[in-house]
Amino acid sequence: MISLTSIVVNMTRKEVNVPLYNHLKEYRARLGVNQAQMGKLVQTSRQTISQIERGDYSPSVTLALKIAKVCHVSVEDIFEYKEDLEDE
Repeated sequence: MISLTSIVVNMTRKEVNVPLYNHLKEYRARLGVNQAQMGKLVQTSRQTISQIERGDYSPSVTLALKIAKVCHVSVEDIFEYKEDLEDE
């Protein structure tokens, strides 16, 4: 079972719940690497990888592309946008 982690993004000094989910922890486990090793592979820190997995940090497009490349999948396989129709 794949768990989804929601990400909250700070936009224009107002917190907005953005329905962006990630599967980074699952893909990292498939590679058999820990957070520190993944950080080195994508040229960032272990803390950044941890924050992404927890949903506390939204990666830049460049970092998301690096993560996907290391995992040999598309960005959309790791990061998923789900719009909540109830908010419309």
